Amino acid sequence: MQFPESWLRALVNPPLSTAELCHLLTMAGLEVEETLPVAPAFSNIVVARVLSVEKHPDADKLKLCKVDTGEHGVLQIVCGAPNVAAEMVVPCALVGAKLPGLEIKKAKVRGLDSFGMLCSARELGLSDDHGGLLPLPDDAPIGQDVRKYLNLDDTLITLKLTPNRADCLSLTGIAREVAALTGAPLSLPEVQPVAPAHQDTRAVVLDAPDACPRYCGRIVRGVNAKAPTPDWMRQRIERCGVRSISALVDVTNYVMLELGQPLHAFDDARLQGAIHVRYPQAGEALMLLNEQKVAPAADTALIADDARALAMAGVMGGEESGINNATTDLFLESAFFPPVVIAGKARALGFSSDASYRYERGVDFELQRKAMERATQLILDICGGTPGPIVEAVATDKLPLRKSVTLRTARAARVLGIEFTAAQIEKLMAGLGFAYRRDGDDFVVTPPSHRFDMEIEEDLIEEIARLHGYDNIPSVPPKGPLAMLPVSESRRSPMQARRLMAERGFHEVVNFSFVDAAWEKDFAGNDAPIVLANPIASQMGVMRTTLIGGLVGTLVANRKRQNERVRAFEVGRCFLREPAAAPVPGFRQPLRLGAIGAGNVLPEQWGAPARRTDFFDLKGDLEALFAPRYLGFEKVEHPSLHPGRSATVLLDGKSIGVLGELHPLWVQKYDLGAAPTVFEIDLDTLLATQMPEYREVSRYPAVVRDIALVVSQEQALQPLLDAMKAAAPAIVLEVCLFDVFQGKGLPEGQKSLAFRVVMQDTARTLADAEVDAAVAALIEAAKVKFGASLRN
Repeated sequence: MQFPESWLRALVNPPLSTAELCHLLTMAGLEVEETLPVAPAFSNIVVARVLSVEKHPDADKLKLCKVDTGEHGVLQIVCGAPNVAAEMVVPCALVGAKLPGLEIKKAKVRGLDSFGMLCSARELGLSDDHGGLLPLPDDAPIGQDVRKYLNLDDTLITLKLTPNRADCLSLTGIAREVAALTGAPLSLPEVQPVAPAHQDTRAVVLDAPDACPRYCGRIVRGVNAKAPTPDWMRQRIERCGVRSISALVDVTNYVMLELGQPLHAFDDARLQGAIHVRYPQAGEALMLLNEQKVAPAADTALIADDARALAMAGVMGGEESGINNATTDLFLESAFFPPVVIAGKARALGFSSDASYRYERGVDFELQRKAMERATQLILDICGGTPGPIVEAVATDKLPLRKSVTLRTARAARVLGIEFTAAQIEKLMAGLGFAYRRDGDDFVVTPPSHRFDMEIEEDLIEEIARLHGYDNIPSVPPKGPLAMLPVSESRRSPMQARRLMAERGFHEVVNFSFVDAAWEKDFAGNDAPIVLANPIASQMGVMRTTLIGGLVGTLVANRKRQNERVRAFEVGRCFLREPAAAPVPGFRQPLRLGAIGAGNVLPEQWGAPARRTDFFDLKGDLEALFAPRYLGFEKVEHPSLHPGRSATVLLDGKSIGVLGELHPLWVQKYDLGAAPTVFEIDLDTLLATQMPEYREVSRYPAVVRDIALVVSQEQALQPLLDAMKAAAPAIVLEVCLFDVFQGKGLPEGQKSLAFRVVMQDTARTLADAEVDAAVAALIEAAKVKFGASLRN
């Protein structure tokens, strides 16, 4: 909402500077988004009259003018403007005047002295029009400062209103707020009923009373549509950002800006029969004033006569019934349309209008007759004519209800944190103009018709806070006992997990929890994801059950920007349905840690050869995260992973996640080039860690033995390794695989797994018999459970 400060001060003029007034409005919830001067700074420019115009003797396009500047005398000025003429009243910059980027000096122009400059609107910074001099009215006082005459020492104030404050989409509403905030007297224009001079009327029929509970109409005959708009009115509406069109249209716009009630004027000669408010008929079309032909939707209210549709209710008038310079009789409309009826109708057609902007936020449903009388007054004063009586159709049961709201003084004090007396609240309520009755220290308030946002007690408490002043509410720091909270040594924080990942060279990413349904199907095999009722975008319509999709999306985005080496991780929630047979059906939201590695293991350098990240690199990262706890890995099939290069991650025999190379199908589908490696684990398993325990460092040498076992080609490592560790005596510290061999010297369908066994005791040196017995126990366990044999 843009408006000139001068118009507001004509209605209420508190003893505040412009900056103080803007701060007051902002702190009251009416945020001042911008303030701009009406015109740039300039000085020494006066109203002048051109007395005579003669051709310059030495230039075809220049003219020699005699200019009366009042007390500054008659000056000779050389001018090149094409529209300069004798008796024309124009702005004149005297010698010494300062304009934007220009200072006027006495000059010789083609041999003749020039003592000033006649100005265009562009030279004054008022507009971009440079087609000629800025004409002023003939009765403009000669010699007066142009800034004073044109009221250029004014400020344009733009409010950024919240949707609930539609009452401030008018100068009356803003003035009402300023008066309540400052106590300054309110001086609103007096609106008196206009007595009808004839009895001509048009019947009004509310065929859709839910779409229009109140409609007022009046015929005004004999108007002069060619009458010029008064300068004061044109200046005010243009400074509100509304283009001046004609006197009749300008009056309707002026009343809308002044009171907040949109109006529309029809050419009465183009109307047939009664006025109807109805919904569209099948196949009905309408040409709007913006020359856009529309086919209104079934829920779009229309204004129509007995023959055709005339306008989109609350949005825009129709071209066929609009007024023009030939109009002599007009039908003036002032109606109330509920916000739900108008909301979104203009946007659906790709435009907006001042009327729809106000109606979809809420217009005072008792304002229509007053606005009609105000517009009639102005039309008669400017364009003449004779008014008829107002015809009003009302569906009382469809008008908004003004329910009383109880405000408790004690409740207001408790919510705001400051003491309020009933007398203070009574004064604030009176300032707002709210009707109320006292019930002890409580107030039963009936909100006025222009305040749609007063529905519950908290709304009234907010009004008290606004009027009291947010700046006046003391800021009391909270007080509470501080205590050192115990930090468990057996559990990490999520931030520690993030640091561990960063130390491994990974960068954290944060992706949306709502993803593309295709990602869920590809990376989780989920054909029935949790669907969002109102997604922010079509490709973000379901809740994720895996972090892998977002990590692949991050890789795709990096590849598009020629960033080949990517090591990224994410900590986030996934959203899983509980089985129908679960004790508490619904959803689970486990926290997970996911990571992706692509490109080279190390940045390009001279110290190490280039090598691409593979399964074992991320396996090593996982093992480092969980150290000193031991992780197991078993082959698994997962929708997102390569069938032969993927594993389930085991901790204490339980699956905690997956690790593997991305499936070739998705590598190709998402144009990834080389396959990345990913892992995803339950975060809680990483956060739970072992308590540090002291372990004595042995002073005796360790004994190392290597054993090679021949097993079936299909034998998985993890079960074999687990069985050997379970059978190992106490002196065995470590059993690890260090080589796999297949080929010559082995039976067909067999492979050799080489294990390194480390044995040590803290109290003595191990004897050969103990070492041999321990190795034999490991071989026997592998032989009994898996048919393994010692390789010769």
